[in-house]
Amino acid sequence: MNLEVLLKEYANDPRCFKIVDGITLSKPQRLHLSGLHGSASQFVITAVFNHPSASQLNHLIVLRDAEEAAYFHNTLENLTGALNLFYFPSSFKNKKNYSLLNPSHVMLRTEALTRLAGGNNKNIIITYPEALFEKVVLSKTLSENIISIKQGDVLNVNGILEKFVDHGFERTDFVYEPGQFAIRGGILDIYSFGNEKPYRVELFGNEVDSIRIFDPESQLSERKLLQVNIIPNVETQFESGEKVSLLEFLPENTVVWMEDWNFIKEKIEQQEEDLELFLES
Repeated sequence: MNLEVLLKEYANDPRCFKIVDGITLSKPQRLHLSGLHGSASQFVITAVFNHPSASQLNHLIVLRDAEEAAYFHNTLENLTGALNLFYFPSSFKNKKNYSLLNPSHVMLRTEALTRLAGGNNKNIIITYPEALFEKVVLSKTLSENIISIKQGDVLNVNGILEKFVDHGFERTDFVYEPGQFAIRGGILDIYSFGNEKPYRVELFGNEVDSIRIFDPESQLSERKLLQVNIIPNVETQFESGEKVSLLEFLPENTVVWMEDWNFIKEKIEQQEEDLELFLES
């Protein structure tokens, strides 16, 4: 049986129809799924995700640990082919060191939050307890702190460089990771926390002549853009009062899938204890 046939079998299974009915009712439902082995859970979620009645729903999937979440993400990516599928990791390099951030993980988190804050539907966020434990910036605060640059804009160059610094960016000779910017003559390079590759803004005087995505390793331009949104470091730039749980950040039309709620709850509580010990040390 090939993959396409198997996906169709799940899509036409009455049990998947019942799940769709349960999550699309006006009153929230709690459903318990059992007997799922191997990749069955990924096939079930794919069937639900692709069902026409669930087209306006977002999905949060919480696995037991980072490895399971990464594996689940890869499998679901192959099954759905979805572009709006996001892996949402912990932003720290070390489980018990809350001062060392992983820039690539911060970027992945920011990308997902930005998409959700934009009001788009039919997103899938895949995460795990250590990542769910961390609070995220309020949707309104995130939207208000995005820096937009369009082709044809006339920039106050010194002003926008100051704004980059205020938003947690560091000035370097060349950009190679999120959170950096560089300026050489009429070329401004900026590596947003919300994009996989940096942007190159070419200026003619103070006017934006062109905007391109470029490869930080080869320094070669790849694609021309008309507008970009520069996203600040959402993990460090905002006060704790401007942050909430990811569950509070999510739109109301979000289905939450959890593999083992009791286990996940224990892991989150353990994270809280580890954070207290770290702050006391």
